[in-house]
Amino acid sequence: MSTAILTGPPVAGSPLEADLRALGFDVRTADDATAAAELINAVPAQERVAVVDPRFVGHLHALRLALTDPRFPAAAVPGALTAQPAARAALTRAVGRIPVGAGTAHLTDVLTDTLTESLDRDGTGLHRVELGSLVATVALTPAQREDAREAVAAVDDEAVRLRTAVKSRDGFFTTYCISPYSRYLARWCARRGLTPNQVTTASLLTALIAAGCAATGTRGGFIAAGFLLLFSFVLDCTDGQLARYSLQYSTMGAWLDATFDRAKEYAYYAGLALGAARGGDDVWALALGAMVLMTCRHVVDFSFNEANHDATANTSPTAALSGKLDSVGWTVWVRRMIVLPIGERWAMIAVLTALTTPRIVFYALLIGCALAACYTTAGRVLRSLTRRARRTDRAAQALADLADSGPLAELIARSARGRGRTGSFLAPVMAFLSAAVLLVWVIFENDPASWLTVGVAAGSALLAGAAVARPLKGALDWLVPPFFRAGEYVTILVLAARADVPGALPAAYGLVAAVAYHHYDTVYRIRGGTGAPPRWLVRATGGHEGRILVITVLAAALSPSGFTIALTALAVALALLVLIESIRFWVSSQAPAVHDEGEPA
Repeated sequence: MSTAILTGPPVAGSPLEADLRALGFDVRTADDATAAAELINAVPAQERVAVVDPRFVGHLHALRLALTDPRFPAAAVPGALTAQPAARAALTRAVGRIPVGAGTAHLTDVLTDTLTESLDRDGTGLHRVELGSLVATVALTPAQREDAREAVAAVDDEAVRLRTAVKSRDGFFTTYCISPYSRYLARWCARRGLTPNQVTTASLLTALIAAGCAATGTRGGFIAAGFLLLFSFVLDCTDGQLARYSLQYSTMGAWLDATFDRAKEYAYYAGLALGAARGGDDVWALALGAMVLMTCRHVVDFSFNEANHDATANTSPTAALSGKLDSVGWTVWVRRMIVLPIGERWAMIAVLTALTTPRIVFYALLIGCALAACYTTAGRVLRSLTRRARRTDRAAQALADLADSGPLAELIARSARGRGRTGSFLAPVMAFLSAAVLLVWVIFENDPASWLTVGVAAGSALLAGAAVARPLKGALDWLVPPFFRAGEYVTILVLAARADVPGALPAAYGLVAAVAYHHYDTVYRIRGGTGAPPRWLVRATGGHEGRILVITVLAAALSPSGFTIALTALAVALALLVLIESIRFWVSSQAPAVHDEGEPA
């Protein structure tokens, strides 16, 4: 429920009440500040309340942005403000501080402005809507009202609404090949009452059908798969644009969108591998390699962003150079395309699927993503080495959560605590050695399915524990989670490939997918402000070092065919464990809606 309180001199013939009701508000009126305070306090604390000056003149979309956006506890435009349950206590305090009697007219004449300033001072997270070309004002005289109405008529708020539905920063392919028409598809969905989550689900189903077409292994199937994958991406853009167009933001929606993106892409890789197998070409190792590379790229992005989420300074010359390049239009697009974002990547995959073979698709994907990973990682390393920034406890905790250390690493970390210096390069060096020692052994050892490999894995766990023994506040400590991910995923890939039996690589693909889901889920929980998954879940999954030990023991103790069966069973068990807990959490989560980048109005 939402209640709007009109407080101030009434205006005859104003469409304001009709607009508020169209936005879903129950409209009440108050003659003065005292009556307004009584009405505000009478609204149940769990409901949204808005305070609007009857003399407000502006676009309907300006009101929509100020009064219905779920991302902010409080928001305001001139003449209108809203407070969600999280900010209701602050609004009550602000109302209580308004004096009554002689000499207070300057505070109560435009009550909404007084309340807005009070909420801003209280630090409630008040969002002042950036109006751009939209109009929102309090017209105190007939002349001002007429001028404001002319200004409103001069701007098409529906056109503004369509424009702002598109992200302000997107890839070249998305910006010029998808968004020019997908925004109209978003409006079509909004007018028919469809929700962003429904469109997200439709995108997932379309991609799964595309994967099924690719799995047929026929040229017609590959052509259909390419077209369906592109249409899935159109829907993927549409769901976000629908959320911005209709302000239907939610934490769960952001989680579904991000999770389904990974599910769609990795299911499509599997479909390509199955299709290639029908034609006698085994590309499962390439498919798994592509998934590992993409996941490690994402972990680099997540770790770097979390490490610098609330950094207190950014004096990096690299960042300054990047800022200068942003002023040169063509360099912006080149740099966005170099990193091979999802639009460019899916377009490349779709076209190559239709015209070539799965093997060529994976070769192009691996080469392109490897170059993009080198470019982005090198730039971030340079920024980290040349910037002066104090890492916060929050950033250190986020990196520790992303590291996904299990009971064994925790035990080792406790015994090593106090040694080494926080902020040094010890943590990334130890994490790198933890992954490198293990990978060099399993790649170059003649028979990695041995008990010697188990011993190497135990040594890798010791190094991993040493890496997380101190708070991760160093300049390059954001590299710790990516090193751990690379060590775990590539070990699984190599051991499955070296088993050299049918079904080993598909089983490893399923296992890495289940573990990657757990890692993505951790990221989205942190981004949603809810913190990492519970420790019992991390311990139950073994942590990265525990899983590596279990897998190396299975490889040493079982025959190749038995190892394949064990990988399959482990993949199913982990998938059920993390999926059930993740779905339970997100369905019941009361996390606030997440912020989604869009154009200023």
